[in-house]
Amino acid sequence: MTVNVLGISGSPRIRGNTEKLLDAFLKGAEEAGGDVEKVLLKKLSFRSCMGCNKCHKTGVCVVKDDLTPLLERIAETDILVLSSPIYSMGITSELKALIDRGQFLWARKFVLRNLEFSAEHIKLHKGVFISTAGQDTDNVFLGAYPVLTAFFNDFGIDYYENIAVKGMDRWGGIEGHPDALPDAGKKGAEIVRMMADLKKSAASEKKESP
Repeated sequence: MTVNVLGISGSPRIRGNTEKLLDAFLKGAEEAGGDVEKVLLKKLSFRSCMGCNKCHKTGVCVVKDDLTPLLERIAETDILVLSSPIYSMGITSELKALIDRGQFLWARKFVLRNLEFSAEHIKLHKGVFISTAGQDTDNVFLGAYPVLTAFFNDFGIDYYENIAVKGMDRWGGIEGHPDALPDAGKKGAEIVRMMADLKKSAASEKKESP
């Protein structure tokens, strides 16, 4: 049972701490049999939400750029992994722009009321947030979580896991941390295997139903 994994890096820095953590997760996912794809927002051409509210009438975003097909792929993937370092106690502007562009789904759910995700759909779509922070304080990631929650909810995705590693300044980067990279790889493999089991179970139940 193929499990699709889409990892999106929202860091403006190529091969920085957060992207390396994402890579470790995706490697573990691939080794467990996942069909893995990685997208770097840094390399795409796109604009943020204009706040025009036209999607409140049509359910469709009027902006057409590199995010348009990416948003379609997000809707189709089994495991969505969004990654961002913490900048000023929140996610990067790149990832926030992607999240804001999901407003058309919010409009369909809560304004037009023509979109609803079943419990089964949500169960079979998992969301993971990967992040690093220079600070070593316990609350450094708290500003990011509600934003990710809103995006996953709009897409009918179960917000399943956070892989958040603080203290990059103390460790001298992610590679100086004793456990972060191998733990991320193990988590990637674990989630893919779990999702494969869920998909097999769902397919079996569907086949047996009259």
